[in-house]
Amino acid sequence: MSITDKFLNDIEGHLLLAATREEGRTAAARFSAPLHWLTDAQRGEVERRFEAEYLALARASWQRTAVRAGSLRDEYEAAYRGLRRRLLAGWLLTGALALGFLGVCLGPVLR
Repeated sequence: MSITDKFLNDIEGHLLLAATREEGRTAAARFSAPLHWLTDAQRGEVERRFEAEYLALARASWQRTAVRAGSLRDEYEAAYRGLRRRLLAGWLLTGALALGFLGVCLGPVLR
């Protein structure tokens, strides 16, 4: 991974985190809106805790997704290696058969 790719991934991560925090704030405000009996301080605390929990759940989801993506990548790479081996074996067999056929057909001609 190049420095540019890493830099772009970092920027994308920061943008994703900022968007998720904003979603958490919005969801927290929606959640606390009908709770009219809360004081402003209590409402702020509820919203901060809600936002923190929202972010924690998002991070856990991202981590599960990353782990699953890694396992899928490993599975696909293993399948690809197997396909490559079979293709190479097929080409080698085809080449050997072609050489054998040429040897049988052209052997009498070359003698």
